[in-house]
Formats: sequence, C-alpha cells, structure tokens
Amino acid sequence: MSKKLREKFYGAIRDVPDFPEKGIVFKDITPLLLDPKLLDAAVQQICDEFQSADVEKVMAIESRGFIFGAPVALRLGAGLVLARKAGKLPWKRHRVEYALEYGTDVIEVHVDSIAKGERVLVVDDVLATGGTAEAAGRVVEQAGGQLVGMAFLLELDFLHGRQKLEGIDVRALLSYD
Repeated sequence: MSKKLREKFYGAIRDVPDFPEKGIVFKDITPLLLDPKLLDAAVQQICDEFQSADVEKVMAIESRGFIFGAPVALRLGAGLVLARKAGKLPWKRHRVEYALEYGTDVIEVHVDSIAKGERVLVVDDVLATGGTAEAAGRVVEQAGGQLVGMAFLLELDFLHGRQKLEGIDVRALLSYD
C-alpha cells in the first residue's frame, strides 16, 4: 500500500476519548466508511493481501466485519459466511464459546456454510484482544474448513491479540501501538 493511501486511512480514523468507558480511546472507523473512495480502497487492499490464497469463503464477524466481508467476498469470487453472536442464526449451527475479560461469549455459523476443505478467509474491522478472531478460527476448523488467513482494517497492537493467533496469516491495514 502506498504511503499516501495509508496516511489517508489513518486520517479517516477518529479517536473518541473515554468511550465506552473512562480511559479508553475508541478508534471510530465511521469517517472512513463515509468516504466511498476510502471504503473502496480499504476493501481492495484486503483483497490484494489475499488475492493468491484461492479463497472460497469469506467469514465476516458480526457486525462491522459484515461491512468489509461482503465486498471482499464479491471481489474474491467467494461465498459469504456470517459469523454471529449466539441466538441470531435460525438454523443448525457450529458453535464456539470463548472467554472475555469478564465472562464468555459465543460465535456461531450455519453448519452448511463451510464445506469440508473449503479455504476460508476471516474478515473483521478491528483486531483487539484476539478472542473473537481466535473463536472464528476455531469455528472454521469445527466446520472442516481450511483457514487461509485473517484480515482486519486495523489492529490495536498494544492489546496483543495477534498472540492468540499464532500460526495464522494475520494482516491488518493499519496498526496502533
């Protein structure tokens, strides 16, 4: 990616202090989403990162991952798998429970969304602590798919989420220390 494009991406991410709680600086991606040229460029950059991976399915993680996952799937000529929180999918599901700082959460996909051996790219907006991404990788494995990588718009390096994803090809367009 060119330095100029990277600077435009960084310039379109808004810092929101003390959200969702005091001491947190939230990285708001909505200004980037409002700019059709930047949104298109972000989608294209993710596709460029995995163009040669022969992706058959793109698993988009609820909910902002859907924003990037659908156009990435279309451009890569792949199907779209929706990874949802518990209770949101109406049919038979693969289900993985994972730990949060306080409690647990669940990620689910329909049992027919990934065929055995299919090459799957996981897409989400932000890599933070890595718990949700790690669970998404486990769902791909549970379904019999082959995880080819994970793509994120941005990574919060200081939360060390990548450590939970060792051995996985993880790419983020932007990173924050």
